[in-house]
Amino acid sequence: MNRIYCIFRKWAGLICWLISAYSVHAQYTTPNYEFRGVWVASVENIDWPKSRKLSVEEQKASFIALLDMHQRNGMNAIIMQVRPSGDALYPSKLEPWSEYLTGMQGLAPDPLYDPLSFMIAETHKRGMEFHAWLNPYRAVFNILKSSIAPNHPTKTHPEWFVTYGDKKYFNPGLPEVRKHTVAIIKDLISRYDLDAIHMDDYFYPYRISGKEFPDEKTYQQFGKGLTKDAWRRSNCDSIILNLHDAIRQVNPQVKFGISPFGVWRNKSQDPMGSNTRAGQTNYDDLYADILLWLQKGWIDYVVPQLYWERGHELADYSTLLKWWNDYSYGKNVYVGHGFYRAGSNTAWKNPNELPAQIRELRGYPSTQGSVYFSSKSFETNPNGWSDSLKNNYYRYPALVPPMPWIDDSSPDQPRIEKKGAGQFQVTYTGTENIRGLALLILPPGKEVKFMNARLIKVFPQQNQVNLQLNQFPETQGNRAFMVTIDRGNNVSPLTELK
Repeated sequence: MNRIYCIFRKWAGLICWLISAYSVHAQYTTPNYEFRGVWVASVENIDWPKSRKLSVEEQKASFIALLDMHQRNGMNAIIMQVRPSGDALYPSKLEPWSEYLTGMQGLAPDPLYDPLSFMIAETHKRGMEFHAWLNPYRAVFNILKSSIAPNHPTKTHPEWFVTYGDKKYFNPGLPEVRKHTVAIIKDLISRYDLDAIHMDDYFYPYRISGKEFPDEKTYQQFGKGLTKDAWRRSNCDSIILNLHDAIRQVNPQVKFGISPFGVWRNKSQDPMGSNTRAGQTNYDDLYADILLWLQKGWIDYVVPQLYWERGHELADYSTLLKWWNDYSYGKNVYVGHGFYRAGSNTAWKNPNELPAQIRELRGYPSTQGSVYFSSKSFETNPNGWSDSLKNNYYRYPALVPPMPWIDDSSPDQPRIEKKGAGQFQVTYTGTENIRGLALLILPPGKEVKFMNARLIKVFPQQNQVNLQLNQFPETQGNRAFMVTIDRGNNVSPLTELK
């Protein structure tokens, strides 16, 4: 019996050692740079505000709760829909208050406050980026039900719009529409501390069977000898270039990202296309030539909506993941995951589907993170995925990947002052506009480089931190370092705590 017990203890000890070794290995292979974002939809009150009847205090409390949930799950960015339908979740002289905020379009919150300023401040307080999500062309979500204010553009400039299905759209072929959209973006980035401007897949709308988008008159006026398809694509190209130029002119530190439908073109339509059989595509149906925008450098990141599972018959996740990585043209690729699909079919009832997608994307050099649709899906912890992110894949923090074509500078190192055994005061005294300070660990003997270290803790919006290393068990047996993080998520050289 004693011999059996000893053998058991020996094997149990070995198993524990292997688990420990694996944990340490996993800890160091989790990226220090990884985009971890979530879409927060305001249209139809999908995510926030949850209702059009919330008081101002209830709106604030629910947004704080939303942020706290995503912070616990390891997110580092919020993509907030601030212009769902030619309206605004912020005070604007160009478009009316959104009906999703107060129940009636044009009606301001009472008591008056600026929801966007509030949301940005609370997001930054938690060390997360705030990306302002706008729909470029949707103007009225439902022509039969939507509330329309007297100062909505459909009332003040009815000639700018077309009706298609049950919605009204800005006519993408009109120069006046492009000017208005550019003015919206300029206003936003000049007044608010935004990290990025973000647009989703609604350029020309998805086709309605048997109905043609009603822009023939505009095409006859502005087509200039192009086919209608080429002309429509040129309209989308023009607005993206116009917005890129406006952002660089007003605030060149603001990033510009697009989240397209997951298929650019099928291989049957184009040799460069993906080995898929999508019914509609960006290029042929939405008239969004995403590859051109990446190639020309008009956008800084792309979030293809890969809402399909691995092995999907028409649009396989793994096939599309590799395709977008191969056609990134040096820009950042973040994968859009269908978190909302949990339990929708056999594949999405599998608790390993999402973790497997994350593991797979981490194997590609240009694919640097994930965005999840949408926020409310996290509230029920479907398939245990929130726990999986919090306790495993996002257990340690990560910084949003930097973009050297925007900013490749490095902030000064922090100043370290030892206060006692394992106690330090860390101070940043430079003039750089910083995002905060961060603690990292490195095994003895490893080359002192940020990418060799493990990010343990980020201290957002702080230029002074009082540290007690015994509060961080991971530092035991490892060397500890601090870095400064600037607004572009560039880091300083490592400064050791010793």
